[in-house]
Amino acid sequence: MQIEHVKLGEDGRIVIPATLRRELGLHSGETLVVECDGESLLVRRHETVLRETQDYFRQFVTPGASIVDELIADRRDEAARDEAETEELLAHNLHG
Repeated sequence: MQIEHVKLGEDGRIVIPATLRRELGLHSGETLVVECDGESLLVRRHETVLRETQDYFRQFVTPGASIVDELIADRRDEAARDEAETEELLAHNLHG
């Protein structure tokens, strides 16, 4: 682990030292994610965080299942329930 000392600028900016940018392969304009644990900052590549997030949520996907098809089926079920509820309310109002 390499440790560098940096100063916080008046505008709240810090500069990542060139040695660390080279070591990590960081380039100007690259999107980074800054995480705070209340005491420390962790700077990570956006692509790394995205990949870890996708890997985490992959455990909730049934192999071979289409999330899009499941979502469409859920929405159709919800629409059918809404329609049945509306018909019930209309029938109640007409006969009540």
